[in-house]
Amino acid sequence: MASRVAIIGIIVESMEEVESMNNLLHQYADYIISRTGVPYRERGINIISVALDAPQDAINTLSGKLGKLPGISTKTLYSNTVYDDE
Repeated sequence: MASRVAIIGIIVESMEEVESMNNLLHQYADYIISRTGVPYRERGINIISVALDAPQDAINTLSGKLGKLPGISTKTLYSNTVYDDE
């Protein structure tokens, strides 16, 4: 199956949604290469970057589900290379 490397940037403005966000990330744990979080206390938000190697549909689905959570914003950046792991 073809996969791509991508980064999902996440801004968390609602701490009430952190559990839901973590549950979604756990569902896609097999695709996650790295997860880095930085609390920005001065603004009361958290900034998270998630690096993935996954089929594009899985990346799109995860990013969309995260972005639908109240108080969570996401943007996704894709590598130009498509990897065929077959």
